[in-house]
Amino acid sequence: MRLEQGVFTLSLDFELIWGTLDLFGPEAFRRTCELERQVVIDRLLDLFVEFDIRATWCVVGHLLLDRCRAENGQKHPEIVRPRHAWCGDWFKHDPGGTEEEAPVFLGRSLIEKIRACPVPQEVGSHSFSHVIFGDAGCSREAAQSDLRACVDAGRQAGLSMQSFSFPRNQVGYRELLAEHGFTCFRGPEPSWYRDGRMPAAIQRLAHLLEVVTVAQPPVVLPRWTPEGIVEIPGSMVYFPAHGLRRFVPMSWRVRRALKGLDAAVDRQRIFHLWTHPTNLVDEMDAMFDGLRQILQHASQLRREGVVAMMTMGELAAFATAAVRPGPA
Repeated sequence: MRLEQGVFTLSLDFELIWGTLDLFGPEAFRRTCELERQVVIDRLLDLFVEFDIRATWCVVGHLLLDRCRAENGQKHPEIVRPRHAWCGDWFKHDPGGTEEEAPVFLGRSLIEKIRACPVPQEVGSHSFSHVIFGDAGCSREAAQSDLRACVDAGRQAGLSMQSFSFPRNQVGYRELLAEHGFTCFRGPEPSWYRDGRMPAAIQRLAHLLEVVTVAQPPVVLPRWTPEGIVEIPGSMVYFPAHGLRRFVPMSWRVRRALKGLDAAVDRQRIFHLWTHPTNLVDEMDAMFDGLRQILQHASQLRREGVVAMMTMGELAAFATAAVRPGPA
């Protein structure tokens, strides 16, 4: 597949507490999620309006609900529970109630705010409840029921979602995405150490080496998978400034992203930046300043006519029009 110019794509995994609930429970990151609700979403949307950025928001489907109720004492009985080794019942921390009563579990008003942005945003899916599709504990039945609930929640909110990002970037059951109407998903960054054979410790060290050497992130092209869905690999995660990562200078993040944008221009490929809104909470002003520099450079390249801004859904539509594979 050939592009006529470089492309900048930005995708966000919007999950509130669901992204960490199974690992840390409901309290460890509650304040982070509250700040995400109160401050981060508005600041992101303001930035996107300022630079005319159409991003893809991959949203956990539970956030689309206007309320959550137990049935016969059980939350979401229609969803087959995964059997992830590190946790028990997937919904044991779900308090139910309304968005006002459980604001880090529900987020319909935030989704409506995103949809009302003057610069149109794409709303995609990050599963219904952040089940880890690529883990051995997630059965096909669990993935199927989670996707069904996600699509139903979207339909009730007036959404028809095309784009998907896998929780924790662990890909699994791709064939189910097409069955539920998705046209594309974000794949992992194409790196030698992410081929599924390297131990997690080696992967972390290799990624750290890329960061400290300010290595150019990969630039990518969409590709059709055997299941008939478009994979749009990521290029770089805009990672947070908490834990040990707070010692990584902001300039390193920015310089890598600018190298990715320039490489997309030179090679007529896609620089696909992705992040979580929660990633912007710690060292918030510095994180937003870094993101501003990246978007400013992308906007300048667009004015020069060498970069187009495209959502994941738009890239999938382009791939479909350009080279749709025939029947096997």
